[in-house]
Amino acid sequence: MPRIPLLVIALFFLTGGIAHFVMADFFIKAMPDYLGYHKELVLISGVLEILGAIGILIPQTRLLAGYGLIALIIAVYPANIHMALHPEKYTNISTLLLYIRLPCQFLFVWFVWWAIAPERLKTNPIS
Repeated sequence: MPRIPLLVIALFFLTGGIAHFVMADFFIKAMPDYLGYHKELVLISGVLEILGAIGILIPQTRLLAGYGLIALIIAVYPANIHMALHPEKYTNISTLLLYIRLPCQFLFVWFVWWAIAPERLKTNPIS
């Protein structure tokens, strides 16, 4: 039986991944202008979120999935910054919430890192 934090992570990223397909236009609008291939990047990140959500539940892939989800959180950070800097594009989300999300990303990284600690410590007791 997976640990509760792993289920929380899986549910969070599975929901987010599916949202990338159901609400693709919203995520495309969140992409910074300096990045190309907005639709493709949104769909790829959705697939990666879904794969990470599944992978974190499987003991054999948990460590890789955890590292992948951490990398994904970092990779999408520019989109979160873009949203905070352009709140006029997201009138249905409060500006305060857009800014609160920024430090929350670091908490998400820590939460995934913490949740995969047993697997990390098994492979490298120093980490």
